[in-house]
Amino acid sequence: MNNDNSRILVVDDEQPICELISRTLQKEGFMPLLACDAKTALQKVRQESPEVALIDILLPDMDGLELLRRVKALDEDLPVVMMTGHAQITGAVEAMRAMAHDYLVKPFQGHDFLRVVHRAVAERQLKLKLKQISHQITANQGLTEIMGHSEAIGQLIAEVNCVAKSNFSVVMIGETGSGKEVVARAIHQASLRAKGPFVPVDCGAIPETLLEGELFGYERGAFTGAISSKRGKFELAQGGTLFLDEILNLPLGSQAKLLRAIQEKTIYRLGGTSPVRVDVRVLVAASQDLHAAVVPGAFRVDLFYRLNEFTLRIPALRERKEDIIYLAKRFLDLTNTELNKTIKGFSEAAVNALLSYPWPGNVRELRSTIRRAVLLADEMITEKHLDIADLTGGILPAVAFTTRMQVTNNESPSLRDIMNKSVAVAEREAIVQALLRAGGNKAQAARLLHIDYKTMQSKVKKYRITLNKKQSYENQTQHE
Repeated sequence: MNNDNSRILVVDDEQPICELISRTLQKEGFMPLLACDAKTALQKVRQESPEVALIDILLPDMDGLELLRRVKALDEDLPVVMMTGHAQITGAVEAMRAMAHDYLVKPFQGHDFLRVVHRAVAERQLKLKLKQISHQITANQGLTEIMGHSEAIGQLIAEVNCVAKSNFSVVMIGETGSGKEVVARAIHQASLRAKGPFVPVDCGAIPETLLEGELFGYERGAFTGAISSKRGKFELAQGGTLFLDEILNLPLGSQAKLLRAIQEKTIYRLGGTSPVRVDVRVLVAASQDLHAAVVPGAFRVDLFYRLNEFTLRIPALRERKEDIIYLAKRFLDLTNTELNKTIKGFSEAAVNALLSYPWPGNVRELRSTIRRAVLLADEMITEKHLDIADLTGGILPAVAFTTRMQVTNNESPSLRDIMNKSVAVAEREAIVQALLRAGGNKAQAARLLHIDYKTMQSKVKKYRITLNKKQSYENQTQHE
């Protein structure tokens, strides 16, 4: 009988019993894992992930019921069958109270033994299947609630559910504030690694000199100030998911080490010589296509192909306008609760302004805008509370941006190209004007545009905006 090589852990200090059970399991198509003491059994549970555990009540180094409790602490869904040579009713009751799946009295009949094992394996498989379905439902509901109900988000959820069940590396492409980390968390929660940690790393927020230490850890004395050893993000994500945001900020030298870590599943701490095995799924995100960065040499081509097993493109908020009002109402309700206010909704002019604005900061900017509006409003949010005007005082209509689009070589650009180009031009100009008004202070300029400081830094770098000696900003390289 084929049981898909289900692993059955047998814990008994009597060698003849172990061998008899092992032969019986092998004939039935199972894969026996043998342990003669509790310490070995716990190691097997951690390393081998058995489908069922058969534990004798009397063990040399630990009471069988105590081992049952510890096994359940490691894997609460693992069915455990207790075995004993003494048919004591009190022992059976105590075992069941300690969450044992079943109870066998030695010597047991072969068919009774196999019936119990088959039933335990079936229970294990059912629990795993239900958990997968539960994670998928949670991911669907979570993304829908957080991101919206548009067709674009529905398609994104379908792709998330498709790739989440695999162990593929995933590249997420999307503008700042579009929800890349939200999607990464949804993939993790819908995966078989959901019980493991989710460890996010912003590659753009860590200085280059500290980045490798953050990723791979370091040993005591590896550099000045390393007074003790430290585990890196790879080790912290063991058994779970490592999310590398703004991956394009990773230096080329660090990219080589990242590639080796992913391929070999082994890392070396800074200053260390001993390899550290890691079992980590890697998800990465970028605000622009990684392939475009490969050509000028900013990103390693071999790392690109290793990471790019599956690509998710996160739609910008302006590309799914049907989600704007839904999200605005959601942020309104959340902020009402936070501030203990009862703002009723949005005026018609406010709704039109929300729909007309291009949201260069995406959902993050929308949330910041609504929170500020709720703080300022008394009964109803109007367009004045939103304060999403350009720096000359007028609301920015998305349709006006197309007038800046230039067509060259007698080619007609697609609507998407027109929108992307127009929004980029308008976004850059808004940032330049805000920086001029703020006297070059990025934090103040970010406040003027109702975006966070991280977004401002990213945009300044993206559009190559620099301050000259006369404190004016000019475009050194026209953004294409």
